Amino acid sequence: MRKKAIVTGGSRGIGRGIVKKLVEEGYDVAFSYSTKKEEAEKLCEELQKENVNIWCQQSDMSIPENGEIFFEQAVKVLGGLDLLVNNAGITVFGSILELEAGEIQALVNLDLLNYLILSSKAARYMKEHNIKGNIINITSSRAERAYPEDCVYGGIKAAINRASQSMALDLAPYGIRVNCVAPGAVCIRTPEEIKREHLTDLEGFWEGLGSRIPLERNGRPEDIGNAVAFLASEKASYITGEVLRVDGGLILPGMPEKLEEGQTCWGGRK
Repeated sequence: MRKKAIVTGGSRGIGRGIVKKLVEEGYDVAFSYSTKKEEAEKLCEELQKENVNIWCQQSDMSIPENGEIFFEQAVKVLGGLDLLVNNAGITVFGSILELEAGEIQALVNLDLLNYLILSSKAARYMKEHNIKGNIINITSSRAERAYPEDCVYGGIKAAINRASQSMALDLAPYGIRVNCVAPGAVCIRTPEEIKREHLTDLEGFWEGLGSRIPLERNGRPEDIGNAVAFLASEKASYITGEVLRVDGGLILPGMPEKLEEGQTCWGGRK
């Protein structure tokens, strides 16, 4: 019998990479999306060719009740649950001197409250049905290092890392594992999408950033999908309460503010 996974925010970027990898691993998957209906339906159509049960539903998860409704529908469609991946979120940067209350509340609702509510619902379902499942929260390497104009987003991701450790302790007696994957700089659009959407400035930004990361490239959605698949697998059966950073070494020494002439990365010159 195929395992069942719920992924929030699965239509594009990191979420899309996670959904595709889980299908490759043999999961039936239900995922939510916010606004990109065409992209979500196209992904469903693509993955249905793999003879899996794939289902998507629009849900504005900045409204906490919507996340609960989506969860209940997804479990019903899948006929069970083995894995929850909390991924849906937004990124808003700004100085504490400038952020408005509405912006802060939107981040808290989507990036924190929604993660906690769905984790609680998944944990209760797994316990009630005696499922030794997994909950994986997508956070950020920003949770481990302070950046300017990042007090809310980075702070929330740090809170999820810490909350996940306590969840791991609460759920260990039931064989339910809880872990986090912390991406670094992940380019969520393909080169084709960047060109199609005429995001020339974005293309230059990612090209410049990748060369400054110790492993000399940006992250890709499939990097995060691979990490999620590993943590959900039997190969990671003795791992819980862990934060797996997938950032190419981005935060190890800190990003250099300036590069000397001819220097392209931390390794020296080329």
